[in-house]
Amino acid sequence: MKSIRNILAGIGFTAALALPFAAQATVPEGPLVSAEWLADNLDHPDIRVFEVSVDPGLYERGHIAGAVNLDWHTELVDSVSRDIAQRDAFQAKLREAGVGPETTVILYGDNNNWFAAWGAWVFDVYGFGDKVKLLDGGRKYWEAKGLPFDTRTPEHAATTLDLPERNNALRARLSDVIATVEKQKDDVLVDIRSAPEYEGKVFAPEGVKELAVRAGHIPGAVNVPWGKAVAEDGRFKSPEELKAIYAEVGVDGSKPVITYCRIGERSSHTWFALSRILGYDVRNYDGSWTEYGNSVGVPVVNLAGTVWTGK
Repeated sequence: MKSIRNILAGIGFTAALALPFAAQATVPEGPLVSAEWLADNLDHPDIRVFEVSVDPGLYERGHIAGAVNLDWHTELVDSVSRDIAQRDAFQAKLREAGVGPETTVILYGDNNNWFAAWGAWVFDVYGFGDKVKLLDGGRKYWEAKGLPFDTRTPEHAATTLDLPERNNALRARLSDVIATVEKQKDDVLVDIRSAPEYEGKVFAPEGVKELAVRAGHIPGAVNVPWGKAVAEDGRFKSPEELKAIYAEVGVDGSKPVITYCRIGERSSHTWFALSRILGYDVRNYDGSWTEYGNSVGVPVVNLAGTVWTGK
């Protein structure tokens, strides 16, 4: 693969040539990688970059050099059953992308890494742990810094990676949520949707197709919209700021946490902030409101009193 320095030089991006060249630099510890580090280490032999955007078509129009596209509609989920990607299919994709047991995976995407965080959660479910990181700020920050995109499809030597079985400790199911509602478990439920969704004023954001027939939220859940975790430039706020934001609603790491949204992707973003950045014990409920709000016989809190009329 052509180095980032050569790519930048080839397109006349002279300002970036001032970046220090450190192709064999140690991969940073922690859950985040800065755009500046990644721009100078795209040739690093121990990393593989994936784009996971809400709009998968963005990749075709330009992506970080060497990055592999992951389509969340088909490659991070099982398109038949409502489930995350099955082990064999996900493993085949990663082998094709050249991911080996020593590879550190770096994910980025649009919308402040909404679905890149979903991808990080799926990778972590399949045992990547500290070996999966997010590019802090995603596409938004990369573009704001004037860093280049490439349109070439990369080719990577295939591997024989063997994924472990799923780590179900990272995933909450409907039964876990109901047990929490019924106070059989002492988890904290964090609803990361917008206030109008939480309060029941709307069933879902305008234009989305995934709906529940009831509005409101899961009893006992606190509301911290996902966007509170990011700064204006798209990067995560500091750990100190994140701690303060969640502590205001009683989420301080003293109890296990379950995050949810509508279909589990925005809640992955908060899962990442709470578990990977702050180190709290967190599970993502990927069934989220579309499962809970459509379930028969479970209670909801609907502050607005909205009634489903089919419109």
